[in-house]
Amino acid sequence: MLGTCSRFQGDYLVSQMEIERRFFVQDIDDKPWMDDKHCTAIRQYYLDSGRISCIGNLLMYDEKLQLTALSEREIHLFEENKEWTSRIRVCDNSIVLLTLKGKREYATALELEWNMDLEVATKILDQQNYPAVIKSRYLWTNDDGMEWEIDCFEGSLEGLILAEIELPNFDFKIHLPKWLGIEITGAHQWSNSSLAHHGLPEKSLE
Repeated sequence: MLGTCSRFQGDYLVSQMEIERRFFVQDIDDKPWMDDKHCTAIRQYYLDSGRISCIGNLLMYDEKLQLTALSEREIHLFEENKEWTSRIRVCDNSIVLLTLKGKREYATALELEWNMDLEVATKILDQQNYPAVIKSRYLWTNDDGMEWEIDCFEGSLEGLILAEIELPNFDFKIHLPKWLGIEITGAHQWSNSSLAHHGLPEKSLE
């Protein structure tokens, strides 16, 4: 993993069916996951997916800004899936990633991700105020060897803490840390995209 932000082989895209479970984190004094050595500052901006198109083998924004070059397989995946959620993630003000996520079915979603040129990202983000979330992400490894990502949100979402874990398959057995709260896997209103566009849901899960 590259700074908690990607799953790359060099600069090449890794596409996969992402499988993850998500939970609230309880507000307790003991926070074993809070370690500055494993913390990344993240800003995520959600783009208008309708402005992303494939021209030849190039993924473009507004038909003017080149996002990345695509392989034949990537072109097929992009054109086959019509309901993308698109975002630009900036990690520690240095690593920039472009991510397309397909429609989520409970815990799974197709995810495509590329390294992105900072200059191009800046040109896009300077156009308007895109819906965004700001958070600090901590990495924590449980006693079963599985790595968790704990997001502490900032700004209008300050106080919200969510944890997620990516799994090799949905039935994979994991040890749940004692500081986890209610599971929100598949709850769209708590997705980062929904939080960026709509803020906290009016009614919390009970």
